[in-house]
Amino acid sequence: MLRPPSQRPLTLSARAEALQPSLTLAIAAKAKSLKAEGHDICSLSAGEPDFETPAFIRQAAVDALNAGHTRYGPAAGEPALREAIAHKLSHENGVATGTDQVLVTNGGKQALYNLFQVLLQPGDELLLPAPYWLSYPEMARLAGASVRVLPSSAAAGFRLDPAQLEAAITPASKLLVLNSPSNPTGMVLSRSELEAIAAVLRRHPQLAVVCDEIYEFLLAPGHQHHSLAAVAPDLADRIFSVNGFAKGWAMTGWRIGWLAGNREVVKAAIALQSQSTSNVCSFAQFGALAAIAGPRDCVHQMAERFNERRQLLSDGLQAIDGLQLLPPEGAFYAFPDISSTGLDSMRFCNRLLDEQGLAVVPGVAFGDDRCIRLSCAAANATIEDGLNRLQRFIRSL
Repeated sequence: MLRPPSQRPLTLSARAEALQPSLTLAIAAKAKSLKAEGHDICSLSAGEPDFETPAFIRQAAVDALNAGHTRYGPAAGEPALREAIAHKLSHENGVATGTDQVLVTNGGKQALYNLFQVLLQPGDELLLPAPYWLSYPEMARLAGASVRVLPSSAAAGFRLDPAQLEAAITPASKLLVLNSPSNPTGMVLSRSELEAIAAVLRRHPQLAVVCDEIYEFLLAPGHQHHSLAAVAPDLADRIFSVNGFAKGWAMTGWRIGWLAGNREVVKAAIALQSQSTSNVCSFAQFGALAAIAGPRDCVHQMAERFNERRQLLSDGLQAIDGLQLLPPEGAFYAFPDISSTGLDSMRFCNRLLDEQGLAVVPGVAFGDDRCIRLSCAAANATIEDGLNRLQRFIRSL
């Protein structure tokens, strides 16, 4: 007997059924839950600076609140903030950018989501160098596109081989993702590497590129950030930059990022945002304006602290028998190879949390089951504690 329509169970869409939740957030939540239950937990899983947002930025948001900036604003963002972002890209990154080429978004994640939605469709293909940040493939699939993974290894420096890129391009290839400095590996693309990638792009005019530059200020000594559109200005019309305030200014909870690039594509992304979230929090944008227009002292000071911590984490990991590490060149992660233990990354991380109370993220979430990701966005004492727990666990195997 058929149930009447009002009694039939709801069903999820196919895209919702296929969607995978963020494993990094799940690991962090599990660690917090165990800690709340009284367990002795050390977490090196978070991709979040542990510093406070600088006081002058917080004060600018307070002043904006008191000035009445509490109402709807333009979907594309406050004009002064868009102008300041365009100025930053033009003068700091060497990428000539107009205000109308900038969209202010709810974090860098929404900038990527909007771009994927307006550029990708069924039949298109995203080219994704691995290891990769775990949200890229999910966003592409939500847009109906397929994902072609371009694997790399620690032995190869986790670097994108231009010949490998060229061989992977098909008529369906629509968008390439570049993330430098990289989450999870900490790899930083050099100018010569970007020039080699640009040479491939010139031979394939259907292929656009999105450059995720969220960690641009977090660089190990001796490394420099380069924007692809500055290296190859002739390709600027099909290069998009995504960035935000979360990592460099310790503003993760503020949820302010940006998308910049081709005017027509950005215009479509603005229309999409107008029908989804509308404007980013009005008074928070004035805090972001103070950040980007203000002195970079606070950014550089936090970057120096991350340099110390990254070195501490790298040195500690390299001293543990059974691990292989390519020292990270930027961001605040390390991505050691644990394959010599005989465990896949999920089993390794679950046992590590259960037996030693250390939370790290399985590499399978980033497209490499041979590795795990550890974060140095924590105090030195926490990093040292985590290293000791990791060494005890590996010795116990």
